[in-house]
Amino acid sequence: MSDAAQPTAAEVRAAAEAVKTALDHHLAAVERRSGEDDPAVYEAFNALAAAAEAYDELLYDRYDEVTPFEIPGAEDTLPPYAGPEEPNAISVLIRRDYAVVHPQRLLAQAARVVAAEYEDDGGADDGVAGTVPGALGILFGEFEPDEIASRHKEFGLEEGDSTLWVTAADEPADPGEWLEAPFEQVDAQRVVCRFDVSAVFDEDVSDDEDDLDFPEEDEDAAEGHEAEDGDEVEVVER
Repeated sequence: MSDAAQPTAAEVRAAAEAVKTALDHHLAAVERRSGEDDPAVYEAFNALAAAAEAYDELLYDRYDEVTPFEIPGAEDTLPPYAGPEEPNAISVLIRRDYAVVHPQRLLAQAARVVAAEYEDDGGADDGVAGTVPGALGILFGEFEPDEIASRHKEFGLEEGDSTLWVTAADEPADPGEWLEAPFEQVDAQRVVCRFDVSAVFDEDVSDDEDDLDFPEEDEDAAEGHEAEDGDEVEVVER
């Protein structure tokens, strides 16, 4: 960063004062809290997190120094629960990310599924599983998501982040009600709990575990293998 772009000493000092003020407000909110999920405490926490982050950035830019503490950002927490005390229904929202690291393995597995399906008909068209999008459609149509997660290496996939949210509802949705836009309008205040899985929670995982693989030339060696998940799970609480 150039000298012209660096914050001034006065700006760093002002950011430090903002942290002190935010600390006072947070303590006052905690002392006056009306319950476990007091929104005033939640707001004061987020304000403190924002002030601390701003100070840390300015301190580093000006003096090449960091603070000895870390306050989680607002995105790492859930707002106070505002759903029904005894939900009559729940929705479970799941996202799992994968990288397609071995397309040939993916295509080979899809071809096996297609061959088994058309075995009585004397075989299937070789082009059915000949593309990555086509192979993905075949495999995710054949196997449950949990099975794909446990056998992802067999299918040439590498796990990325994943998250599972359990949200409360007043009543079960009508059949087909949300199918056109299943992940829209999620109310964070109705999230009962969430579970996140990410390598960022365990940066000490060895490269040897991450790079565990099968030889490209022997697709059959992959059959029957169940991957061991080295990622840690973080339960995000309120």
